[in-house]
Amino acid sequence: MVPFGYYQWLAVVVLIATGVLEAIRRVFLPPHRRGALDGKRWQMPPGPAGLPLFGNLLQYRRARRDEVELRKYLLNLGSYGEMTTLHVGSKTWVFLNTRRVVSELIAKRANITNERPDMPVSSGLISRDNRFVLHHTPRWTESRRMTHHLLSGSALRQYGEWQELESIQMLAGYLERPSQWYRHHYRYSVSVMHRIVLGERLLKVTPELDQLRRVTVEFLTSINANWVDFFPRLARLPKWLQPWRKRYVKMGRFHHDSHYTWWTPVKQAIANGTAPPSFVRDVILSPDTKYSGDDEQAMYLALSTVSAGSDNPRMAMNAFVMAAICFPEPFEYARKELDEVCGANAECLPCISDMERMPYISALVKEVLRWRPTLHQVPQHQSTQDIEFEAYTFPAGTEFIINGISVSQDYPKANEFNPNRFMDGNEGNIVQGQWTFGGGRRICVGYKVTQTELFLAFARLIYCFDYAAAGSIESVRLRHNTPGEPFPVRVSPRSEAHEQLILKEAERCEVLESAKEGF
Repeated sequence: MVPFGYYQWLAVVVLIATGVLEAIRRVFLPPHRRGALDGKRWQMPPGPAGLPLFGNLLQYRRARRDEVELRKYLLNLGSYGEMTTLHVGSKTWVFLNTRRVVSELIAKRANITNERPDMPVSSGLISRDNRFVLHHTPRWTESRRMTHHLLSGSALRQYGEWQELESIQMLAGYLERPSQWYRHHYRYSVSVMHRIVLGERLLKVTPELDQLRRVTVEFLTSINANWVDFFPRLARLPKWLQPWRKRYVKMGRFHHDSHYTWWTPVKQAIANGTAPPSFVRDVILSPDTKYSGDDEQAMYLALSTVSAGSDNPRMAMNAFVMAAICFPEPFEYARKELDEVCGANAECLPCISDMERMPYISALVKEVLRWRPTLHQVPQHQSTQDIEFEAYTFPAGTEFIINGISVSQDYPKANEFNPNRFMDGNEGNIVQGQWTFGGGRRICVGYKVTQTELFLAFARLIYCFDYAAAGSIESVRLRHNTPGEPFPVRVSPRSEAHEQLILKEAERCEVLESAKEGF
């Protein structure tokens, strides 16, 4: 037997390494690169070229580092057509760039595009598999059944009363500390959801509010942000081969503990029989609704509802201020509509009951959400079956993503802020004609609450305050995740009469002292 020489051993090593790499490649192959059962190739929309194994993942991750760069990247994806295919790790993404294809694939085919993909980190380690927005359909269905109770007519009327009260404290806060306008937005949005879900007016101190906001931001920014969620099979490795676990388990523990500080007092009040009406008392923990989840799942359902229902309105309100600075004419027109109903001399504050008489304000709400979507891309919908659509065939497992930035540009003169584009008789339906709240069966169940919340906030702020830039402003850089002022703004009361109206209403509603104390 002739012993192996150097080059023979080298050939064996190369052969083994090649086989291993090929096995890895096949394991991590995205759905559209796998052959169909009949041997045909899938017909996918065009998209940018990528690298072996990683595809377009590195390009996407670079773009995510900055909100302006991500916006440019998503707009560029729209240049490939109505749909764009990306290979990201072991996943196939198809970005939906126009309203038409979103309607066709997310709304009309919701029975097979309703699933969520595997996200072992953001859904698993960080959320402990308890955030229902990322649940697979069987578990999501039970949470959805619970949250549908938020949409009853009697509940919405009660929510409106609470929104009006909390918005008055926001206006008074504007007077007391105008430089913290962005914090008043956050307190208003959180306090509304706190009252609805947990039953009490918001009395939490600033550190607790900041902690909740940190939890919300960390969770949202974790989606589609880590390597493992793009290669989910890595989560099947033995734990000692998962060096990322320690970091994300720690983050998940922090999120859990933060939720627990808000949850415990509510549970205790319900047990003592002293809890006021709330989503938790009357729905989640009510024996009549027969919620099948355990206590931890109930806690995440409640606090996730608070977080989701407060963060998106906060971002929309910040975008509203930017639009008011950059496009003053529509806001002057909106103020004329308000003056016709409420009087130019500060006779009364606009109310939710005025919505039918203020269609332009309702259209302005929709235009803010279109002009600067609160989500650049809606979390992906995964298909459970192969799909044939026009000239394309998509394999099961394809992840469809509403490209919020490209869809927001699917309008004439899209860069202009023009509420008139929504003056079509559907002003009062916030989900008609735009996709900020997602679509299909996964559409955000709280959109009606958000609609009245934003209508009330925008109407009262336009009626009572003026905005001006207090420094350099870039309209696409909203810096939603910063803890400080996102962009420099000078806020001032519209007149002495409007200031006195706010103070009178704040005293009547007994929120003036709370506004003076701050949060």
